[in-house]
Amino acid sequence: MIPSWQHLKIQEEPRTRYYVNPVRMVWQSEEPGAVLERSELLFAGRDGQSLLSAAMDQTCIMSHKGSAPGFLLDFGTELHGGVQICIVGGDNKTRRTARFRVRFGESAMEAMSELGGEANATNNHAVRDGMFEVSFMGAEEIGNSGFRFVRIDFLDEGHFVQVLSVRAVAVMHDAEYKGSFRCNDELLNRIWDTGAYTVHLNMQDYLWDGIKRDRLVWTGDMHPETSTLQAVFGYHEVVPRSLDFIRNESPLPGWMTTFPTYSIWWILVHHDWYMHNGDLGYLLEQREYMTGLLRQLAGCIREDGTVDIPNPFLDWPSSTNPEGVRAGAHALFVWCMEAGVKLCGWMDKQETADLCRRSEAKLRTVTPDHNRSRQAASLLALVGLLDPAATNEEVIAPESPKGYSTFYGYYILKARGEAGDIRGSLDSIRSYWGGMLSLGATTFWEDFDIAWLDNAARIDELTPVGKVDVHGAYGGYCYQGYRHSLCHGWASGPTAWLSEYVLGIRPVEPGCKTIRVAPQLGDLEWVEGSFPTPYGIVKVKHTKQPDGTVHSEIEAPEGVTVQRA
Repeated sequence: MIPSWQHLKIQEEPRTRYYVNPVRMVWQSEEPGAVLERSELLFAGRDGQSLLSAAMDQTCIMSHKGSAPGFLLDFGTELHGGVQICIVGGDNKTRRTARFRVRFGESAMEAMSELGGEANATNNHAVRDGMFEVSFMGAEEIGNSGFRFVRIDFLDEGHFVQVLSVRAVAVMHDAEYKGSFRCNDELLNRIWDTGAYTVHLNMQDYLWDGIKRDRLVWTGDMHPETSTLQAVFGYHEVVPRSLDFIRNESPLPGWMTTFPTYSIWWILVHHDWYMHNGDLGYLLEQREYMTGLLRQLAGCIREDGTVDIPNPFLDWPSSTNPEGVRAGAHALFVWCMEAGVKLCGWMDKQETADLCRRSEAKLRTVTPDHNRSRQAASLLALVGLLDPAATNEEVIAPESPKGYSTFYGYYILKARGEAGDIRGSLDSIRSYWGGMLSLGATTFWEDFDIAWLDNAARIDELTPVGKVDVHGAYGGYCYQGYRHSLCHGWASGPTAWLSEYVLGIRPVEPGCKTIRVAPQLGDLEWVEGSFPTPYGIVKVKHTKQPDGTVHSEIEAPEGVTVQRA
């Protein structure tokens, strides 16, 4: 007797599949011998059900007469998943299948690229360029990557095929957007929404940092991601699932992903997650590993208050400034030990709490030179080793957003927020993250330099002569050229920052039992939004009065105490 499926070892799929129709044809082949007829039928909205037969005028015909016919589709926004190709059939009776080359791209130019070369198109982490067969009278789902554009070429020379439909298959969690942000500046609204969507796409089996490349759990990347996730979705199981995964894969005395600083980020994510959600039972599950890690980190602090660790790392753009990296790592140790005192107090581990308190005091006797690193200077200001206002005026604000990175841009903004420079922060958000949107981005990128805007073509067009292909031409370190991810969760910082500093909402007690509402509008006239807590949704609206003061309307659910600035 065959056992029923309930007795098999199965895992439930928590994500949802969506079918997305293409919105436009970016390019189609025009070479002699590459025949593409009635391509407009690809936009008819047909589903993936094939037919026994169909008249030639009811389908898109791809005919290979010496050159492969192909086309490039735009699905309108970044997606995670693949593509479904549905065909009726063709004239190749010996094969009864049609062969296609399918190329996915986060930019139009990436989807048109060949693997390798100076532009560095790759199949790393996910195959985004391959050859596939589709059965006659059938539909095949192809690919598992991050993309917006798909190029499809028909490879059966001397034959034709009838294509009924091409649809994207988007895979993501059906997560409710409980948090919101709206103001009188539509660009800032778009930026908040884009950061939220960027993290949403990276909420897959685990919380990834990128959906095309680096589909991995990186705890450093998780901190800005979870900050955004908490402001948008509130609790989501993908966070504890990811935190537990990387803990289990990183037994002590090893470091998470080889970086001691990334082990620190694991602790900081846990601190913020507990402040937002207040799940003591889950925090207590971390007690043995977390106290062991805190003791291991404390052992890296020398008697003179300096830090001795292997592989100090902040982010890639700062790695050419080793003095700045060491200063930033020192600040992370201070932040970690400060959080460790609170975490160990909540977990009733007073001996480790006392060790963290002594370690923090020792670290605070040293203020290392940031060597003009905005990343390091911001961290030093956030932990109180530097004055935020002076640091902003001397290091961060001049020429901003030059020298920003998409990862540490969040901490640069936080330091400017602590300095009270809301107007300068908003201007940098508009220029830097808005700069990506001006190039056609629908999600935020692994890295961006404001100088890339010079003479840049949009990513949703084929690069015109005389313009720069910003995707293929730029990027460094591990993300050169088309290998560069254009959907990276660590770049979502403005979403979390706008909720925290402009809406002004932040937890004061674990589980959001008490929240503080301290709006700072900068040059905005009004702002309104919502913030999820374990007790329900907090809603606020702030309006600037003629005398410059701010009038606030606040609705909080039962169980949440509001402290007003």
